Amino acid sequence: MTLLEILEKKKKKNSLTEEEIRFWIEGMGKGLFPDYQISALLMAIVLNGMDEEETFYLTDAMLHSGETIDLSSIEGIKVDKHSTGGVGDKVTLILAPLLASFGLKVAKMSGRGLGHTGGTIDKLESIPGYQVELDRESFIKQVNEIGVSVISQSGNLVPADKKLYALRDVTATVDSIPLIASSIMSKKLASGADFLFIDVKVGNGALMKNLEDAKKLAQTMIQIGNRYGKKTVCILTNMEEPLGYAIGNALEVEEAIHTLQGTGPEDVMELIIKITGLIVSKTQDISCEEAEQQCFKKFNTGAAYQKFEEMVKRQGGDLSRLEISNRIFSVRSAKAGYVTKINALGLGEIARKIGAGRLTKEDKIHYQVGLLLHKKVGDFVEVNEELVKVYLDDKDIKVNDILDCFTIEEEPTQKEPLIYEIID
Repeated sequence: MTLLEILEKKKKKNSLTEEEIRFWIEGMGKGLFPDYQISALLMAIVLNGMDEEETFYLTDAMLHSGETIDLSSIEGIKVDKHSTGGVGDKVTLILAPLLASFGLKVAKMSGRGLGHTGGTIDKLESIPGYQVELDRESFIKQVNEIGVSVISQSGNLVPADKKLYALRDVTATVDSIPLIASSIMSKKLASGADFLFIDVKVGNGALMKNLEDAKKLAQTMIQIGNRYGKKTVCILTNMEEPLGYAIGNALEVEEAIHTLQGTGPEDVMELIIKITGLIVSKTQDISCEEAEQQCFKKFNTGAAYQKFEEMVKRQGGDLSRLEISNRIFSVRSAKAGYVTKINALGLGEIARKIGAGRLTKEDKIHYQVGLLLHKKVGDFVEVNEELVKVYLDDKDIKVNDILDCFTIEEEPTQKEPLIYEIID
């Protein structure tokens, strides 16, 4: 068997066997195959797809390409949440401590920003002193004692995915449902949780641009989870505009704090409460509606925010030293009317260019910069009224680049729902 033979087979739209997929992934891990052959195979998969069995075999081979995490020494129900990525998505920062306040255990490994989408670890690192790397013993001890810890992904966790993703990112082979599903699920399964919740973003600012593809991805991931005996629930949510108002690391931490205190943006509050209700009702003897009502109590009593403070303090962070840039620029509307569309992808790219994200892997994040929206879809804006406040460091922006991300019309438009569908 050779990788060339496997490539030839997939090129002809034939299904690969478990043995062939393992040969590919294991050989790749040993450095036996040149990148150009692996890239060609990835393109063949993008063009010709993979069936359910192939996708499962790929997930399993990737899962076992490195270490897996044993969380059995953590008492209670371990839950994990993943997002397929979007603009302004600070959900993990809020959800992890909120779930811990319900008595669930959140031993979460998160990633850094990729492309125009922000990364949870970059956001947490904007908190001075926060340690994203803990040894296994300290990680498990903290979760047992306070219920929550969010750290960076282990270097030995699913190394095959790191190799494949590096190639997919530079060969236009990212947008394949089998490759996306196996990438996400191999990492989530390796992380050892009992219950998996996946937020599949849909729209302009997301990887999945339409509902049809988002549903296929969700169903594929649920099928994989079921085969491993892991309860997996997916929610399809709107990423046609940024989530919340803040885009950028320290700005998003601030918005997460406001949400944990019950004063966050309407869309962030809605999504957090819905996800929490779903997870708590699936893992505890309580209805979704009752769990949602309890969220408000957690906000009002300070229980949710206290968990966040406790996690940050245990991991060395100092929230009193959180900094936002004082070089501020206001972008104002050139016309009056209703905001009918916001280009989430465009704003995400602008945030990345001013330093909130990376253009290359070597780039240094500027944690204090970002964008703070003052208008969302459906809002009315006057001439010269502020649309966006921009927090800059050593880079500049073109005002028209931001204005071009907003469509303003005389009549309001029907606003898309925040939550499209729940699939389990």
